[in-house]
Amino acid sequence: MSEDPDNHARHGVRGILLLFAEGQRPDREAIRNFVNAQPGVALTLDPLSRPSLFIVNEGDTQQTVANSQAELRSKERVWVELLREGLTFDLVGLAPGKPVDMPEIEYRFDCGKQLSSGRAEAVQLMPGSHLSGGEASLPVLRALLALARDLVQHFEQVEVVAWPPSSSMIGRRFFESTTTAWLEGGVFPALGLTAFRQTIDGGLQSVGLSFLIGQELRIEPKLAIDKAAATRLGVRLINQLVLAGPVERAEQIIGPDGQRLQLDPSANRKFVRVWGG
Repeated sequence: MSEDPDNHARHGVRGILLLFAEGQRPDREAIRNFVNAQPGVALTLDPLSRPSLFIVNEGDTQQTVANSQAELRSKERVWVELLREGLTFDLVGLAPGKPVDMPEIEYRFDCGKQLSSGRAEAVQLMPGSHLSGGEASLPVLRALLALARDLVQHFEQVEVVAWPPSSSMIGRRFFESTTTAWLEGGVFPALGLTAFRQTIDGGLQSVGLSFLIGQELRIEPKLAIDKAAATRLGVRLINQLVLAGPVERAEQIIGPDGQRLQLDPSANRKFVRVWGG
């Protein structure tokens, strides 16, 4: 029995979130220092660097005006636009403004004893508005994750990252290593960018793959008796599906252990069902 992927993959929050302990989020100056240290990254827009109108009351001193501006800024979201690989991304939630709201987290990967989402402040990195509709394309995804990886490497204060499509929290070292491996030609970082959940009939179903290809993977119960083996199979299949795209018709493949497998699109086209061949 398949369950609607939209009940589990959270598509409402765009991009990826970097989670900091309270009071540790970077400000605009810290981002400028980051850009100066990254030859492949440029700062293309900083809205707060533009002069803005501010109503000054009679009797206000320069200090009271500065304090009022700082107070107003702390109640707003501070953001900048960054360029990487010819694509622009918005970095939202910088200090001293408001942090970004935390997404719902259901799965954790190599987080150890790091901070929980309840004690975290989030900064959000998301594709610019001109990339709307193309967030899941591989060129945009690669550039987004590469920029997020660069930020994680630069800011030691990043403790974990959150990937909303799979409702996942990912430890910084695990995210950095798996993302770097993929960017250098390795396998897709399926654990984290997707997750797996057991269905009520004993099958194993992915969470978050539908964001990437429009379908979730469902390993049928007879193949999912050994959950660890089924998860390894799922990771390998996701690596192939991210490259090949959605399954439109029945296909037969050879699994990693030499077993024949059949991949069928479900009747509603929302799932790729995996059976023993």
